Amino acid sequence: MKEYKFKIGNQDYTATVDPQGANALTVTVNGQTYQVEIPEKKAQGPRVAMPAASAAGQQGGPKNVNSELPGTVTKINVTDGQHVKRGDVLLVIEAMKMANDIVSEVDGTVQRVAVAAGQSVNQGDLLVEMVADFVAAKAEVAPKPAPAAPAPVAAPAPAPKPAAPAGANTITSPLPGTVTKFCVKVGDAVKAGDTVLMLEAMKMENSITAESAGTVKALLVEAGTQVQSGQALVELA
Repeated sequence: MKEYKFKIGNQDYTATVDPQGANALTVTVNGQTYQVEIPEKKAQGPRVAMPAASAAGQQGGPKNVNSELPGTVTKINVTDGQHVKRGDVLLVIEAMKMANDIVSEVDGTVQRVAVAAGQSVNQGDLLVEMVADFVAAKAEVAPKPAPAAPAPVAAPAPAPKPAAPAGANTITSPLPGTVTKFCVKVGDAVKAGDTVLMLEAMKMENSITAESAGTVKALLVEAGTQVQSGQALVELA
């Protein structure tokens, strides 16, 4: 799941892209959801349609890490020349009031950290240059493959809108994802900025925080539940 923010004229837009198998996407733009089909021959097209562990990452090769969304780099966990495992957190980006862990998709070596802590980045900016382990061992016998050309996305067809957000005393999901853990229970008092739960989205762990002080009245979903953007998660009294 990936989220994009852009502006056309004076209108702001927020779009999320959710792969639905090899040749389909669910695209939501400002709450309006569309089903998008990708021609079968172009299955290796836009990066947003590729699975989490891409073929290039499994076979080895340059595996640069780019920013999935605009934000600010708050923490860097690796240095040039460091070896990392698949799933290791390379750095943390703060965006939409959430801390997003940027993880490695492969076992490999960091060639260069391209950003610094405190730096603002845009979607698509280079964060870390990496080389997967397979290529390090096979570079002498295996030539580097040419990158695949982007494929056009088919015109979207309208689909029903997601449920509207709950009231002002509820904490809602800022994007689609899966609730992995609650950090509070019913009856707990929370302050503005306290983390109430963790939401996994776009292959990142996101801290969902309270925007105002209050007492937890009800947990409206369970851990492991898949939620939509705007869905009520926690009710405060």
